[in-house]
Formats: sequence, C-alpha cells, structure tokens
Amino acid sequence: MASGAIPSDDPTRTLVHARPDDPALTHLAIAGGTYTILVTGEQTAGRYCLIDMRVPPGGGPPPHRHDFEEMFTVLDGAVEFTFRGEQAVARAGETINIPANAPHFFRNSFDQPARLLCMCTPAGQDEYFLHVGDKVDGPTAAPPELTDEEQAERRDRAAALAAEYRTELLVP
Repeated sequence: MASGAIPSDDPTRTLVHARPDDPALTHLAIAGGTYTILVTGEQTAGRYCLIDMRVPPGGGPPPHRHDFEEMFTVLDGAVEFTFRGEQAVARAGETINIPANAPHFFRNSFDQPARLLCMCTPAGQDEYFLHVGDKVDGPTAAPPELTDEEQAERRDRAAALAAEYRTELLVP
C-alpha cells in the first residue's frame, strides 16, 4: 500500500444514515423486482451507491456487463448468479463480488422471494435505475401492470441509455 498523507476532512460531506422505512427513499420496479436506492452516488461524491433489491421468484436482470464493480450480499432467500457462464448460488448471509467488465446476471431461481444489498463502485447504477425503472410506493409495492408495448418501451429505453451509464446489455 502506498504511503502518504491522508487528505483533510471534507466538511461539505455529511453523514448518510439510510433507513429502509424512510419515506423519502426512491423505490423502483425493475427487472421483475423492486429496488430501493438507500445511498446515492450524490451522497458519496460518486464513490459508490447502495441499493436494496427485492427479487421475486423468476426475477432478475438480463445478461450484461459494466465497467464498475458490483457486490451483492444476500439478506433473505437465495439467488443464482451466472458469471462468465458459470453458475453459483448465493444464500442469505453470503456475498458475491462481480469484477468490472465481466459478463454476468442473476436470477431468483427459487420459490421464495430474495432480498439483496447491491453496492456499485463507482456510483452511477443508481442514476441508470432512476431513468429506466418505474417508481412505486414502497419496497413491497406491486410493480405496475405493463402492456406488451410498455414493456418493449422499457427494454428500448434501458438499451438506449446503457452506454451512457457504462453498461452493455448482452441480449439480442
């Protein structure tokens, strides 16, 4: 580890205390689940964001990759991760780290809902989700019922914005 002086404290940065029941939090319906943005990149000077993901059976994003690290800690249930074509199951209490640039996706392949904390570093995924998700009233709110046309519009919007948020969707 390099030695050197630690920078001075930045008094413009404030303590962030994320409470999952805070009514000011943003809840989004994305990839079949509900994602709550607990800590934004704006709150961390872009260093990371933290997202609480509730993933129902069958839920999860399509295959993708991005140029930032992504770490998942499973709080409840289990989730199957596919990383560079290899599958691994993470259960409550376990953590998976996805290195930058690696193709991956996850799916709740089980019959019980799962809950994960996802940290992305540096931040940006939080902003992407704000642009592609549908706001819902809370972490357990049902996602909106979307027509086939509305679902296609969400997929098209996610694909159109992916590069801006350093993401590549690996779907045909």
